[in-house]
Parts: sequence; C-alpha cells; structure tokens
Amino acid sequence: MKRVLNNFGKYRFLLGELVKKDIKLKYRRSYLGLLWTLLEPILTTIVLTFVFSGWYGKGGKTFPVYILTGRLLYTFFANSTKAAMKSIRTNSAMIKKVYVPKYIYPISSILSNYIIFLISLIVLFLSMFVFDVTPTIYIFQSIIPLTLLLILSLGVGLILATMAVFFRDLEYLWSVLLMIVMYSSAIFYDMTQPKFASKEWALKFNPLFDIIKNFRDCILFGTPLNREALIISSICSIGSLIIGIVVFYKKQDKFILNI
Repeated sequence: MKRVLNNFGKYRFLLGELVKKDIKLKYRRSYLGLLWTLLEPILTTIVLTFVFSGWYGKGGKTFPVYILTGRLLYTFFANSTKAAMKSIRTNSAMIKKVYVPKYIYPISSILSNYIIFLISLIVLFLSMFVFDVTPTIYIFQSIIPLTLLLILSLGVGLILATMAVFFRDLEYLWSVLLMIVMYSSAIFYDMTQPKFASKEWALKFNPLFDIIKNFRDCILFGTPLNREALIISSICSIGSLIIGIVVFYKKQDKFILNI
C-alpha cells in the first residue's frame, strides 16, 4: 500500500497536467468555451421544466431547482464514467511508448469532469436565489453526497476502463444502461408524489438515486441526510471503489496485449 501511495505521489504532477489537458480539449474550438459549463445546464433545465412541470404537483415553483439538483449529479456521473471507460484505449499510443501508471488515465478523466461539475454548481446556487429557496445549516452536509458521488464514479470508472479494454461493445452497452440509471434516479419526477411513492422501493438500491436524494434534502428541502439512503450509497460507493481498484490492478498488465 505504501508503495502504491509513493508511486501515486511521484506522478501527481502528471495527473494534474492530464486533468488540465482534458478540460482544455473539452472546450477546444468553442466560441464560449468554459461558459458552456454554466449555459448547458441552464438550457436543458428550461427544456425539462417545460416538458415535465406537470409531474411535480402543486409545489412547482421550485421545480427548476429540483431538476438541476438531479441533472447536474447524473450528468457528471454519466460523462465521467464514459470518459474513464475510453481512457485506456484513447491513450493506447502513450501507454505503448512510455511507462506511466495506467490508473492515471481513468482517474484524470474523472477528476477533470469533477472540476467542471463543481463549476456548474454555480448555476444551482444562482437558481436557489432566483426561485427563493432558503438555504439551511444542512447545506454543509451536501459535501457528503458530493464526496460519495466522486467515489462511486471512480469505482465504476475503473471497472469500466478495465472491462472496455477486453470488450469494446461495452461502450455502446453502457450508453443504454445509463439511460436506465437516468430514469431510475428520479431526476425530473418527485418520488414523494402519491402516483410514484409506491414504486420508490424499486429505486432505493440505485446508489445514484440515494446520493441525489440526500443532496436534494440538504440543498432544496433544508433537511438533514436520510440515514438509510446514506448507508446504501456509502456501501455502494466504497464497495465499487474497492472492486474497481482490485479489478484494475489484476488486469492492467494484460492491457498492452489488447489495445
């Protein structure tokens, strides 16, 4: 373990440079550049609010904030895991020429997306002001679901990065699975509404649903973390990270034969 940590510290400068490169490449040749980090969630929230506002019931005034809290977290999870999944194949030329710890590539992909995600949270806090959502002391607890979201993405990203080296079809399959994750994360419908409440049990074991639920409780509803959702999301996030590290470590030496 000490050797792994020392090795990680040795390449932290490279990790930082890869994160910067990913962010620059994402907005290369774009006129608005990093501004899209703020504009894109605003525009999609307007569309989703217009289409799904009837699903939120009488408390519709804060519906745009409700959508943003779910959509921002889901978008980060989807973008970061897809980028991590492709990272080994995308950097195959570099991997064949120079020795660099291979985990650097999926981790840098996820961290660059996390930085962009944190910047996009500015839109969420501005929307709270516009739609008269009063923050409470529990807003500080939102750090916990945000941390679990990063851990979950790292774990799933490492698993996907490993599997995608051997099964290229996974890139297409994961897009379909992400659609299921999106619809089971209650992004644009409220599970407390009577017409959805009876189906909530089916979504409780989606760790992203539990993370979004706790994030909404802290940010939008001004209540403390839900203990059950916290336990489930913590177990899934930490468990996925452990599995991701083990799977990646055991298979990384075979990457060179398959890229």
